[in-house]
Amino acid sequence: MTDSHTPPPRLLRLKEVQDRVGMSKTTIYQRVKSKAFPAPVHLGTMAAWVESEIETWIRERIAERDQWEAA
Repeated sequence: MTDSHTPPPRLLRLKEVQDRVGMSKTTIYQRVKSKAFPAPVHLGTMAAWVESEIETWIRERIAERDQWEAA
């Protein structure tokens, strides 16, 4: 059961995910398959990604970069 005051997670369509991460559709799906990118939620005939999972993935890439540069 969810709190009625908590908004539901926002879902992003493929185009918006592509715009945010700068990767092609093929690259995104290859990385999903290899578990290197968040998997979409399947909603009947469409797929969408949970916005917070994409944001976390981006933050993790930035942290990896910063850790590598600090070494």
